[in-house]
Amino acid sequence: MPPELALAIGQFNSGEFYACHDTLEALWMEASEPERTFYQGLLQIAVACYHLSRGNQRGAMLLLGEGRRRLEQSDPDFYGLDLAAFLTAVAELQAQLQTPLESPPKIPLQILKP
Repeated sequence: MPPELALAIGQFNSGEFYACHDTLEALWMEASEPERTFYQGLLQIAVACYHLSRGNQRGAMLLLGEGRRRLEQSDPDFYGLDLAAFLTAVAELQAQLQTPLESPPKIPLQILKP
């Protein structure tokens, strides 16, 4: 595994999605296939998480789908990573984001003293 990828994974797992994007972009720009598609997919998922952290659910949904599609083309244990588990988690996140609330949540506000 390239040290830059290990750095990007650490950034991703720490929630440093913008820094992860920068690290992966440098790898992606220099890579050839099949690494290029792998890096692009991972980069898109990192940017999707960045969008989510900024409240951009629509942008996150689009990039989760694109990133997932690209990573599904990779070997499931590419660079010794558990891509199958990662892709399952991405799919679960997508499902959560696609499920609209059926009704507004009921959050009671109690009066403590009349």
